[in-house]
Amino acid sequence: MAGLTPEQLATFQENGFLVIPDYLSLSEVESLLKETDTLLNNFSLDSHPLTQFTTGDDDTADHVGDEYFLSSGDKVRFFFEPDAFTTEPDPITGRAALIKPKHLAVNKIGHSLHTLSPPFKAVSLNERNASVARSLGFTDPRVLQSMIICKQPSIGGAVPSHRDSEFLYTDPPSAVGWWYALQDATPGNGTLGFWKGSHKGRKGGHITRRFVRKADDKGTEFIENTGPALPKGADEEKVSGPTDEDLEVVDVKAGSLVLIHGNVLHKSEKNTSSRSRFAYTFHVIEGAEGWDYDKRNWLQPPDGGFSRLNQ
Repeated sequence: MAGLTPEQLATFQENGFLVIPDYLSLSEVESLLKETDTLLNNFSLDSHPLTQFTTGDDDTADHVGDEYFLSSGDKVRFFFEPDAFTTEPDPITGRAALIKPKHLAVNKIGHSLHTLSPPFKAVSLNERNASVARSLGFTDPRVLQSMIICKQPSIGGAVPSHRDSEFLYTDPPSAVGWWYALQDATPGNGTLGFWKGSHKGRKGGHITRRFVRKADDKGTEFIENTGPALPKGADEEKVSGPTDEDLEVVDVKAGSLVLIHGNVLHKSEKNTSSRSRFAYTFHVIEGAEGWDYDKRNWLQPPDGGFSRLNQ
């Protein structure tokens, strides 16, 4: 497999993201949607802690420190939309109650679909993706943090602007996201928005903060990054940050792959439409000598380490 064309690679390097249409076949998309529906309908609420997903920017969000979230790196777990619950707790249980059917209440399913779900493993750990990773300069690409993002109709939460290497930090930064549209993603249902070129040093693309486990391992927090802020070989000069003129909201057809540089600033808005916006995503980091995965990152490797992409 040839990987990216020179033109595709140049676009990725210039903008910090790349949309590749028709990367998945229709049968692959249908298989992933079928598996997603099965997962959403078949998990049990009986022992579920009803963990709600937030991005961690909200200091009142306890879930980013709970065991269900922190131990999900090698499991398949379900995280709910905050807007799928009552605003006031139940007077008997003391907890908010779901006001949506469970299959319409889940924000995301994660974080090891690439090892535990055969359909998702098939589109993740394959030679085609390994070829793309080699095009991007990876020597020993490792896959981690795979998840289905549901963006449910009318309640799918916004994701504020962030850079992925803040959450999956290597020294130096190396993360790249693989984001597959399983349904059409448009400005109407909360698609991705990128600040073009914001991964570059001269555009303020430095990793200045990191999302880590607290020292007692009982919570998470954002801290200042004191390590390398840009990938190896990147221009360290910082001239200015991204502007509103740099923002591009993309229109992505189902089956497309979006490659996302770990330092590019991006976001998605709340889905206020009547259409869901399902996507599957995982990240790749460099596992070769000279890149260290930080021991304080919220997600820690399972026994045996993260999955090799070119195995």
